[in-house]
Amino acid sequence: MNIIKKTIQLSDGRTIEIETGKLAKQADGSVVVKMGKTMLLAAVTCAKEAKEDVDFMPLQVEYKEKYAAAGRYPGGFMKREGKASDYEILVSRLIDRALRPLFPEKFHAEVYVTVNLISADGIDMPDALAGLAASAALAVSDIPFEGPISEVRVARIDGQFCINPTFEQLDRADMDIMVAATYENIMMVEGEMKEVSESDMLEAIKFAHAEIKKHCLVQKELEKEVGKEIKREYSHETDDEVVEKAAWEYCYGRCYAIAKSGSDKHTRTDQFEALHQEFLETLPEEEREEKAIMVARYFNAIEKKAMRRMILDEGIRLDGRKTTDIRPIWCEVDYLPGAHGSAIFTRGETQSLTTVTLGTKDDMKERDEVLSQGTDQFVLHYNFPPFSTGEAKASRGVSRREVGHGNLAWRALKEVVPVGEDNPYAVRVVSDILESNGSSSMATVCAGSLALMDCGVKISKPVSGIAMGLISDSESSKYAVLSDILGDEDHLGDMDFKVAGTKDGITATQMDIKVDGLSYEVLEKALEQARQGRNHILNEMLKTISEPRAEYKPHVPRIIQIVVPGEFIGAIIGKGGEVIQDIQKQTETSITITESKNEKGEPIGMVDIFGIDKEKMDAALARIKAIVTVPEVGEVYKGKVVSIVEFGAFVEILPGKDGLLHISEMDWGKTEKVEDLFQVGDEVEVKLIEIDPKTNKLRLSRRALLEKPEGYVEPVRRPRPSTPRPHSGHSGHSGHGGGGDRSDRGDRGDRKGGFRKDFNKGKK
Repeated sequence: MNIIKKTIQLSDGRTIEIETGKLAKQADGSVVVKMGKTMLLAAVTCAKEAKEDVDFMPLQVEYKEKYAAAGRYPGGFMKREGKASDYEILVSRLIDRALRPLFPEKFHAEVYVTVNLISADGIDMPDALAGLAASAALAVSDIPFEGPISEVRVARIDGQFCINPTFEQLDRADMDIMVAATYENIMMVEGEMKEVSESDMLEAIKFAHAEIKKHCLVQKELEKEVGKEIKREYSHETDDEVVEKAAWEYCYGRCYAIAKSGSDKHTRTDQFEALHQEFLETLPEEEREEKAIMVARYFNAIEKKAMRRMILDEGIRLDGRKTTDIRPIWCEVDYLPGAHGSAIFTRGETQSLTTVTLGTKDDMKERDEVLSQGTDQFVLHYNFPPFSTGEAKASRGVSRREVGHGNLAWRALKEVVPVGEDNPYAVRVVSDILESNGSSSMATVCAGSLALMDCGVKISKPVSGIAMGLISDSESSKYAVLSDILGDEDHLGDMDFKVAGTKDGITATQMDIKVDGLSYEVLEKALEQARQGRNHILNEMLKTISEPRAEYKPHVPRIIQIVVPGEFIGAIIGKGGEVIQDIQKQTETSITITESKNEKGEPIGMVDIFGIDKEKMDAALARIKAIVTVPEVGEVYKGKVVSIVEFGAFVEILPGKDGLLHISEMDWGKTEKVEDLFQVGDEVEVKLIEIDPKTNKLRLSRRALLEKPEGYVEPVRRPRPSTPRPHSGHSGHSGHGGGGDRSDRGDRGDRKGGFRKDFNKGKK
C-alpha cells in the first residue's frame, strides 16, 4: 500500500485529514476524509468511453449513511439500509451541483461518485465534508475534472462566523449556509437564515471562500504526490466544420428573430424546433441520421448565442420584458373549500396550487436517520407532474428534483411558521405545480405563505421568493442580471439564484453558477435586484390577503391544550391505556400526551385534545380536569356511592378519588343502617371535611350540607375504634376507614401521596 495523508488545519484548531491508498483501491480514485470521529469514504469510477448518442455529462452522485457508523440498527422489517432518505438525496444534490459544471464540455463518459458515511459520533456534521471528499477522490484519479472544489458550512453564532460547526453549535445559529467553490470561483450556495441582510449573506460567502481556498491547495498537493496531475485523454464528440458553418449561417438570424418575437413558451419552443428540422433537411438525406446529434449540438449553441446577444445588446428578454421586470402576478385564496387552507399563486406561466392541512402530534413526520431522530411539526411537499410543462409521460414516484425544490421552499417558510407551545398543530403544506416556466420553487414559497394565512396559521410574517439569472460575456465584460427568470433563461444562462425572505430579510437561498469568474460585485448587484423584486412580489401577494385569518375555518379540527403535573400522567392514561382510550371512545376525540418539564425542572404533561365537535371536546376536557383536580377541604362535590360497608359508604367525588362518608356524617340524628339511605350507584352531594395528612384519606360529610333541625340534640355516640374494621366489596382500598385515590383500580403499584409512581406504564 502507498498510503498518503494530508491535513487541513481549521482556524479553531480542529483538523481535517485526507487519506488515500488504503481503502477501495480498485476504484479510479478513492479517499477517506476524517474530522474528529466522523469519517467519509469517497470513491469515483468512470467508463472508458461514452455511450453512443450521449451528448451530455452522465454524472451520478450517491451519498449514503451507514447505520453502523453510529452504532445503530436500521429500522424496518429487513433491518438493512434501504432507499435513500430525503436527507441523503439533499446531500447528493449538494455534491452534484458543485461538481457537474466542472467536467469538460465535450467529456460524456459515465462518472459515478459514491460517498459513504462510515463513522460518526453525532458531533461533527458529515454533509459539510461530503463535497471535499468527492473532489479529493476525483483529484487522485485520472478522470478529467476542472477542479478541485470544496464545500464548507458557514454558521453565524452570536454574531461570529464559524466554519463547519458542530450539531450543538448549529442550534444557536441565525445563519446556516453551504458554500462550494474552486480556488477561483464560487460555484454553489444553499442555506437558511433568520431574516438576515443581503450584505451579511455576502460576507458569509466571502468567509467561506477564504477557507475553501486552503482545501483546494491541499488537494492540489495530494494530486501531485499521487501522480495524477495528467488526466486521461478523451474524444467524445466529432465535429464537421462545414456543417457547423452552414448551421450558423442558416439559423442564427432566424433564431434571433424568434427569440425577439416575445411569444409564449410553447409557441417559441415549436418555432425553434421547426427551424432545427428545417436546417436538418438541408443536409443530404443519407447524412441526416449520422449527423443529427451533431446538428442538435450546433443548434443549441446558436439558440443560446442569439438569446444572450439579444439580452446583452438590446436589453430585451425572450418574453419582451426588461431585465428587472417581473411577470404579471395573480393570486387567490380559499379556492378549495374542503381544505383547511388553500391558495393559487400564478406568476407568468408558472403556477402553484398549494394546500395546508392541520393535524395532531400523531401526524408529525418521524425522522429515524443515522444521526437525526425525532419529529418535524412543519413539513412541506412539492409535486411536479409532467403535465405542468406539457410533457406526455407518466409520473414515476418522487424525484430528486422534487425533494430538493420542496426542501428549499420548506427552509424559506420554516422561520415564520409557529411551532412548539405557540402552535399545537402539526402543519403540512403541499404544493402542486400546475404550470412551469421558471422558478416553481419560489412560486411554492409564495403560494405556501398565502395558504398558511388563509388557513389561519399565525405566521410571523409573509414570505415571498424570486429566481434571478445572469447573462455574461467574458470577451466584452458585459453582463445582465435578470429578475424572475424563465425556464429557457435558466437553461441558457450563467446563473440560477433563488432568494426568499420577508420584508425584513432573507430566510433561504440557493445559487448555482455555471460560469467562471463571477465577481462579488455581480453577486452584490444580483442580491439587491432580488430584494427589490422580492418586495414587489410580496406587495402583490398582500393585495389578496395581508395577514392570517383571525379564526380557523369551521371544518378545521380544534385542539384544546392543557398542562398537567407529571404525577397525573399515569392516571390519565390508566392501566394499559384503558382510561385515555375510554375517554377518546366516549367523546370521539383524539388525545395525545407529551412529557416535558417546566421552568423549575418539574415533570409536566402537555395534553392535546383534538376534535371537531366542541361539546365532545369539552366533555373530554372535563374528564381530564376531573382526574387532575386535587380535592380541597371545604369544597362540595357531587359524587357516586361506589361501595357500602358497616360503618359508612365510599363515595367517588372525582374520577379515581373517593372518600369515606361515615355513617355518623350521613344525616342529623342516628342512622341505624347505611342501606336505609344509600345503595351502590346512588348520587350524593357531599362536603370534604378532612384530608388525613399522613395517609391522604378523604373524610366526607353529607350532614354538613343539611339544615340542622330545630332543637336538635347530639346523641351520645360510642367511641370510634382506633383501627377501623376491614371491609369488603371495594377493590380500590386496603380496608382503612378513610377515603383515598383510586387512579388505577386493580393495579395499585407503588404509590406516593395516593398516586402511582410508575405513571409511565402503559403510556400512549
